[in-house]
Amino acid sequence: MLKGILETWPALSKWSPEYVRSICGSRTVPVELGKRYTDEDWGQELMTISAFIDKYIYMLDNPDKKIAYLAQHDLLSQAPLLRDDISMPDYIAFAGDDDPDMNAWFGPEGTVSPLHQDPKDNFLCQVFGEKYVRLYEESESEKVYPHESTMLFNTSQVDVEDPDLERFPKFAEAVFSDCILRPGDCLYIPPRCWHYVRSLSISFSVSFWFSEKLAG
Repeated sequence: MLKGILETWPALSKWSPEYVRSICGSRTVPVELGKRYTDEDWGQELMTISAFIDKYIYMLDNPDKKIAYLAQHDLLSQAPLLRDDISMPDYIAFAGDDDPDMNAWFGPEGTVSPLHQDPKDNFLCQVFGEKYVRLYEESESEKVYPHESTMLFNTSQVDVEDPDLERFPKFAEAVFSDCILRPGDCLYIPPRCWHYVRSLSISFSVSFWFSEKLAG
């Protein structure tokens, strides 16, 4: 983890739920409904950023405190003024990829990205709020019990923080590292590294997915 490496980003001093609303509150975005995408009651809904902030960030007119997540969405293309407040980590350019996939992750406390792996390099950059992140190397794949279905082959069947060790006994042997991602921090996640993320507060992250293209 690279601590404080993003402190030159204007976003760190400017962004908040209300600032995001002021820039792109009228934009319509896809919102994930439910704590995690592996839950049976998980779904999606289109709504404006402003409506999302009211209902799921401030929990207004949401008496059951249901969780929703603006996850893995290219919001920065919809809101160039937000894009101007961040910059691509230098290493991505050094790696030879000048067009990484940039995605926004904005939600309340308690959102969860289940343990999963992605095919690309990833820099996960924290703008505001905090997240708990746990990482398992690709070599631990057998112990994290990936789903057998083609839809979820890159996702573990295990609830990382409440594992059923009768069903998944090898998970207890899986070696991991973990950290708390705070504003200004940037975490590098290698390709096919298993990672689990849970928000500890209202949180906004930006991820950069890229591929190393340097010869040799």
